[in-house]
Amino acid sequence: MALIQEIDYGTPASEAEKTVRLVIDGNTIEVPEGTSVMRASMEAGIQVPKLCATDMVDAFGSCRLCLVEIEGRNGTPASCTTPVSEGMVVHTQTGRLKDIRRGVMELYISDHPLDCLTCAANGDCELQDMAGAVGLRDVRYGYEGENHVKARQNGEANPRYMPKDESNPYFTYDPAKCIVCSRCVRACEEVQGTFALTIEGRGFESRVSPGMHESFMNSECVSCGACVQACPTATLQEKSVIEIGQPEHSVVTTCAYCGVGCSFKAEMRGEEVVRMVPWKDGKANRGHSCVKGRFAWGYTTHQDRILNPMVREKITDPWREVSWEEAFAHVAKEFRRLQFQHGRGAIGGITSSRCTNEETFLVQKLVRAGFGNNNVDTCARVCHSPTGYGLGKAFGTSAGTQDFDSVEHTDVVILIGANPTDGHPVFASRLKKRLRAGAKLIVIDPRRIDLVRSAHVEASHHLPLKPGTNVAVLTALAHVIVTEGLFDEAFIRERCDWSEFEDWASFVAEPENSPEATEAYTGVPAEELRGAGRLYARGGNGAIYYGLGVTEHSQGSTTVMAIANLAMATGNIGRPGVGVNPLRGQNNVQGACDMGSFPHELPGYRHISGDEVRDVFEKLWGVELDPEPGLRINNMLDAAVHGTFRGIYIQGEDILQSDPDTKHVKAGLEAMECVVVHDLFLNETANFAHVFLPGSTFLEKDGTFTNAERRINRVRKVMSPKNGLADWEVTLKLAQAMGLEWDYSHPSEIMDEIAATTPSFANVTYQLLEEKGSVQWPCNDANPEGTPVMHLDGFVRGKGKFIRTEYVATDERSGPRFPLLLTTGRILSQYNVGAQTRRTENVAWHAEDRLEIHPHDAEQRGVHQDDWVKLSSRSGETALRATITERVAPGVVYTTFHHPGTQANVITTDYTDWATSCPEYKVTAVQVTPSNGPTDWQQEYEAHAEKSRRIISVDTLEPAE
Repeated sequence: MALIQEIDYGTPASEAEKTVRLVIDGNTIEVPEGTSVMRASMEAGIQVPKLCATDMVDAFGSCRLCLVEIEGRNGTPASCTTPVSEGMVVHTQTGRLKDIRRGVMELYISDHPLDCLTCAANGDCELQDMAGAVGLRDVRYGYEGENHVKARQNGEANPRYMPKDESNPYFTYDPAKCIVCSRCVRACEEVQGTFALTIEGRGFESRVSPGMHESFMNSECVSCGACVQACPTATLQEKSVIEIGQPEHSVVTTCAYCGVGCSFKAEMRGEEVVRMVPWKDGKANRGHSCVKGRFAWGYTTHQDRILNPMVREKITDPWREVSWEEAFAHVAKEFRRLQFQHGRGAIGGITSSRCTNEETFLVQKLVRAGFGNNNVDTCARVCHSPTGYGLGKAFGTSAGTQDFDSVEHTDVVILIGANPTDGHPVFASRLKKRLRAGAKLIVIDPRRIDLVRSAHVEASHHLPLKPGTNVAVLTALAHVIVTEGLFDEAFIRERCDWSEFEDWASFVAEPENSPEATEAYTGVPAEELRGAGRLYARGGNGAIYYGLGVTEHSQGSTTVMAIANLAMATGNIGRPGVGVNPLRGQNNVQGACDMGSFPHELPGYRHISGDEVRDVFEKLWGVELDPEPGLRINNMLDAAVHGTFRGIYIQGEDILQSDPDTKHVKAGLEAMECVVVHDLFLNETANFAHVFLPGSTFLEKDGTFTNAERRINRVRKVMSPKNGLADWEVTLKLAQAMGLEWDYSHPSEIMDEIAATTPSFANVTYQLLEEKGSVQWPCNDANPEGTPVMHLDGFVRGKGKFIRTEYVATDERSGPRFPLLLTTGRILSQYNVGAQTRRTENVAWHAEDRLEIHPHDAEQRGVHQDDWVKLSSRSGETALRATITERVAPGVVYTTFHHPGTQANVITTDYTDWATSCPEYKVTAVQVTPSNGPTDWQQEYEAHAEKSRRIISVDTLEPAE
């Protein structure tokens, strides 16, 4: 193994179709029109020296190192800013050029520390490389004059010297080593879109500055790492490289955080990760990253990780470490006992959206073939199950329609119920870049998210709807499109059922669905809504992106169908730049659904009742499958309370913290006799477990993840599992302990079984993924290289289906006792229940969940900034600190759910989506009152959690028989 070296072509590729021919150093080359001379040279294998140029940002032309000579032109133009032309003859190495470049390098080195041997970038420094490339052998200018290098000059403090900024937990900024190439500033602007960096001063006084001469930690920097990646010196350097040294080999793998599915190079020394570097060939992220994927991988070696299996008889007992063999035998014995005593349906399983496709496939197979029932579910139940239902009804397939590249071709974006700058930051950066290029944005959200107005981005319309009124707003938008004749009749007649459209159109055209009528209860001004509807229908390519603010409602499925109706009515389906795009929350929540993790569906979204479908699996697995759907997560908990469901295998999910109505989840877990938790850490659910099976991280196993755009990406093992087994091996050995004759030696064999049984994965193999990097399902004989854009010529179901979307107000309503509405979401630095990110330095940005409350509501309640407040609902109460902000409207409060100490879901209710049982997290009637600190319930919970995590030292155990 060696370091994967990616070619830096200096400037971005041209997208022109027309080509030109030119000659560079005697070599004839043909490149697209608009290509820079620098890039053309690199494509010919000729490297022109450079410092300010990199192909992740536009050409800048400031370093004056990449000069060339062009026959017929005067001077020495910069190759990075000079486009090629037909017949051009370029010389990159002449006597004059060599002299100029050496002179330029002398000036750079004269104001740069010469500590190369002890510098963290030694061996990975472009300044060092360029000094060698231009043949620099002597520097005529010393440090006696003005410089930025020495802290003291002639015995006095040097006013131009600035000490190293080490405020950021992940990287340092050393101004003394800065060559003011502006690559970091341009990366922050062009790639990330935050505009947190600038060049302060002029001439020799110039230097990079975060914000208004602030530290990185106190600036607007979001720690995405783009500036660090762009820096050609050690000015911006990862602290991990400073501590460990330069990596010696790298492996391409996939991030295990959100549903964007970024590709990274894990750069290693032995089995130690030195750094994670975004891979430029990653088709989801195109070389960009966020603070989580780039830096927050330290949880993989955190001291809290459990590395040995543990069992206990009662949840009040301390844990006892055992061997893997004893743990598997114990679980198999208990599960068989429970089925003998309470029936075949007394046990079930939950698959993990953080594990690989292969691992979730094995868990659902274990439940169906081993347990003999369909009691299997996944976390998508509590997030995007309405997406599967709604899009399945309208289009015939349960996934988004586009790839992420599609956003580069969109003209109008509707963003509803999603906050991508926090939840999907790499996609948000691509979206912001398109918005800066002129695309228009419509935000439908009760909260003023960053994209409503931030640096060089402003939404054309913000519709701040009252939580719970999504369906009414979308139907009102449809009312505008239909009554003003803005629909695409040709598309509808060709691609959809015209009679169903007519019925739908007559429904949305009714006066009660007009913006003026709905304004009274949605809170969205009618004229603003009409403007948004006209913009989406008339503005060109229209794309809709949505998140959990759509699905986590009692009408989540209805809202998804309303979104599909809008896209079909305007013809915004079946080409780049348009579509319906759910922003999936977890790294493999799409894959977990694809793999048959729902109780009513086998892999590939085929209903369990289908005889032909079951026959495929029965022949391969050698068992008879139950044709009846099994229990959903909430049904399992209900059945446990009623005494009919007694055991569960939970793979990589923390249902006690993530699922609604915490007290009900707790009651269900307490009622079970054998709860098996398979995870990295003793999570909150493990407080009520009887068996703990230690899990492995994404760095410790092979497999695949499927991201929000249906992209199947390889996950590659870069280190040995610290617990001894990859997660797929844990499930395999558990199945074997239960008497199943499974025999897999590598996850690629599991993927072969998936392909053999699942039409949309029919052509997917590890060999294909190695060749293509990634593919998007469906990948089969009809689409051998995958499907970036769905429904090109027709819908999967045949004709697109328009469905009436009656608005039905949620039963959860505010009133005198609970006058405010709580909605929940995520924050950039944390992920899901925080089990991973809370065990990294990301806590520096978000150490606790906070309650956002409008100044008017805070003043009425005597609440001040940072005060403790009690948050109460019909379900329960908790306490947390207040943040007073106008990001939320009066009458609405907002919090995150990343920290178990808050247990925000003790507040949420048991109301669910009518079709899928997805919980209504986004609408809870609450009251906020001043508090002195955590509630009694929180203190009792913390005491119980501490007691339940006791572990008997392995040294005190007697040898197993």
